[in-house]
Amino acid sequence: MRGLFDLTGKVAIVTGSSRGIGRASAEALAGHGAKVVISSRRQDACDEVAAALNATHGEGTALAVAASISDKAALRHLVDETRRVFGRIDVLVCNAASNPYYGPLEGIADDQFRKILDNNILSNHWLIQLVAPEMRARREGSIVIVSSIGGLRGSPVIGAYNVSKAADLQLARNYAVEFGPDNVRVNCIAPGLIRTDFARALWEDPERASATNATTPLRRIGEPEEIAGAVVYLASRASAFMTGQVMVIDGGVTI
Repeated sequence: MRGLFDLTGKVAIVTGSSRGIGRASAEALAGHGAKVVISSRRQDACDEVAAALNATHGEGTALAVAASISDKAALRHLVDETRRVFGRIDVLVCNAASNPYYGPLEGIADDQFRKILDNNILSNHWLIQLVAPEMRARREGSIVIVSSIGGLRGSPVIGAYNVSKAADLQLARNYAVEFGPDNVRVNCIAPGLIRTDFARALWEDPERASATNATTPLRRIGEPEEIAGAVVYLASRASAFMTGQVMVIDGGVTI
């Protein structure tokens, strides 16, 4: 059973990895031996995280490549640079997402809705298309989409975001069916409320945070590193027989 979580020699791309869940996941992957590509919109933010990982785990552990998930050409550059420097891609973690609208779904503008769908669904589809061919040819690879428990239920304030996250669950299921015969696995993680900048509006208000904690069995919100372990699991051979599934990590909220 030793080595189930060993990622030595593997190369992982993690989008949205300059902070929050993405950064914690990149740190955990590197800690288990993987080479990691740090990507978010700002190059300086990516450089900072990559430098920290290289200082901790050795020079050459991390590469910083800025890319906006709304830009297909930028995502292609991200994939091309990863192959140029590291020679391969074994793991893709689609973590980056956006939510420009907070309020009833009934009132969302068309451009806001399209941005959510494009950034949270279409960008994942683009990245999967870019990395899957080599994984399928090699008959090995793991793709992880960070979805949300929002994809499992409704909301009066983040309904459009939830629609996109529900679609991510189906994106993983469908690609799992298509890629399964080539031993490429596709899974989702559905976090609950995590203490990240992205979710700040949902937890920084003391009254809202207190109400959330009161209905959470563990009586608290999650931390980014508490999602990172699941990313390592799904990236490693510990999860070799798992595909098309959703790991809910929410402190018990959905039960």
